[in-house]
Amino acid sequence: MARAPTIACNLVATSQHLAAQAGLDALRRGGNAVDAALATAIALTVVEPVSNGVGGDLFAIVWDGQQAHGLNASGASPAAWKPERFGALRTMPLSGWESVTLPGAVSGWASLSSQFGALPFAQLFELAIDYAQNGFPVSQIIAAKWARELIRLKDVPGFASSFATVFAPQGRAPRVGESFCNPALARSLRQIAQSGGSDFYQGDLAKAIAQSAKANGAALSLEDLHAHRAEPMPILRTPYRGYEVLGLPPNTQGLVTLITLALLNDCKLAPDQVESLAWTHLQVEAIKLAFAHGYATLGSDAASAAALAPLNDAAVRQAMRVRMDPTRAQDFGGGKPPWGGTVYVTAADSAGRMVSLIQSTFFGFGSGVMVPGTGIHLNDRGGCFSLEAGHPNQVAGGRRPLQTIIPGMVLKNSQAWASLGVTGGPIQPQGQVQLLSRMIDGGWDVQRAVDAPRWKVEHAHGTVQLDFESGMSRELVTGMRALGHRADKPGLTGLDFGGAFAIARSGDAWAGASDPRRDGAAVGF
Repeated sequence: MARAPTIACNLVATSQHLAAQAGLDALRRGGNAVDAALATAIALTVVEPVSNGVGGDLFAIVWDGQQAHGLNASGASPAAWKPERFGALRTMPLSGWESVTLPGAVSGWASLSSQFGALPFAQLFELAIDYAQNGFPVSQIIAAKWARELIRLKDVPGFASSFATVFAPQGRAPRVGESFCNPALARSLRQIAQSGGSDFYQGDLAKAIAQSAKANGAALSLEDLHAHRAEPMPILRTPYRGYEVLGLPPNTQGLVTLITLALLNDCKLAPDQVESLAWTHLQVEAIKLAFAHGYATLGSDAASAAALAPLNDAAVRQAMRVRMDPTRAQDFGGGKPPWGGTVYVTAADSAGRMVSLIQSTFFGFGSGVMVPGTGIHLNDRGGCFSLEAGHPNQVAGGRRPLQTIIPGMVLKNSQAWASLGVTGGPIQPQGQVQLLSRMIDGGWDVQRAVDAPRWKVEHAHGTVQLDFESGMSRELVTGMRALGHRADKPGLTGLDFGGAFAIARSGDAWAGASDPRRDGAAVGF
């Protein structure tokens, strides 16, 4: 039996049900959608530490009731990083201090609360602090990922003496239903709450981070932390079937979603064709083209004219579109976004405000670096930099790396209509495209769109592989193979296809959806 969406006037949806309760509590206290999203995001650093943390990054799109605002709360590389520092390597490190960029999430919390929130900043931390201090029962999917990530990080210097003492206090990951607490993190969250976030960049927490970096020969300095700021971002837009889809520019890969939709917008489609062979083939070809274009032109800086050309120039779109052969699959080259661990939050309130927020340490548990005495683990987002000389995403000091995490939002008749996100590196733009097509082209309700099996383009070993989730039509898979797509039979599921969460307008209220592939919930009143 199909699941129904949660219908309410005030809603929050995210990847862990205890964190969703923090957002609901903020709404019941008179907070707005921004307060709800922030309380949820802060709680997620405690209850889902394997996918995000205080030492991670954040991007958001906020609809304030009249217009959309973008926020970049991701961190730059240490100023002392130079390409030569990594000259002996073939790829950027994905663990240890040499993968750590400046953590931006805390600055994002403070910025969003100051500009849009209704509740006192410190109040947003109360449930998160309680979870960290007194413990919470670990949920099923998070427990499994926790165990895998501890194995990945076991050889990181300092793992046994610092990281494992916090996240494997019994010599292993906590099991499903076991209570886990992080009292050191509770103390750090109190410091952040009471200081309005400034202690993390200017005070004792900043000093602890910088001292730990110095003790381990890392380049990150107190001056780097002092210099960090969350920054407003312009909004990128593309029309799609009478709607307007919003995304963020570099240093995110949001342009990939928008280019894909722009290429598909002129293709005719009936509501009963959204799962057809012909339409699936066109979506896959469009996403491959968008990946190839995006990962050749995007970097840490503002999008170049060349990067934006498919959105701004109909002739460029047409030249790309004619490369999409409806009778056979093609390899357009390039476009290999990395995997990572991410959480997503969306919230909407009865006044029509809406938030799309995504937060990440990149890989699960990030770098495996723990700041002693704080309970805070740090990201490994430096692993997203390129070592290719002259590449727009080449590693350098004081640069933000290209990020996989992308919040999404949709307007209809110049008002917020939907907010959505999909966690998991390369699946993010692909998942967004599939959700939007099902919701807009097919008229599906938001929960049905989230639950449906997904496909995923993978670039590996010099070839393009097309993976299908269990439950995908066998006839569709057979047909895609006949068109030349390298595709195995459906069988993968769960983490391989990301976690999708969305809220969409439903009459005078909102409809929320939580992905069964995660431990989340959509709750409201």
